[in-house]
Amino acid sequence: MRAIGATWLDQQLIDGGKRLGVQGFGDEVRKALEHRAEFLASIGLAERHGSRVSLVRNLLATLRDREVSEVARTMAAETGLAYRPMVDGQRATGIYRRSVMLASGRYATLDDGLGFSLVPWKPVIEQRLGQQVAVTMSGTWASWEMERRGQSI
Repeated sequence: MRAIGATWLDQQLIDGGKRLGVQGFGDEVRKALEHRAEFLASIGLAERHGSRVSLVRNLLATLRDREVSEVARTMAAETGLAYRPMVDGQRATGIYRRSVMLASGRYATLDDGLGFSLVPWKPVIEQRLGQQVAVTMSGTWASWEMERRGQSI
């Protein structure tokens, strides 16, 4: 409930918990949502208005960006490589070194020899571990390019 990244609970908060039951698991989730809302308020991403909670605009993107930045700082300190954040429309090439699982989802580490980027992972790249790949960002979506017998996949 204190995760910096975007979680399933955050999506439930955005949806207002409309699909949750009032007993059993639904009741447990509602309690977890209350704790999550308190945490988000404590870090300035939500405000309480009595029993209602107002979330900041683009909550999921804000949480995802904060988590990726925090993990990138740690990885940069561990590896000595500079973190190179990817932006919308940017294309980058490098070696797919590893994946990391975050609260916001799985990310691939792309090493360009001078630094690294964290890019949303897709199953298709796992077989390319240690190989040169290219990626183009479109919003929060990554389009991966890999050579297979002269063709991009």
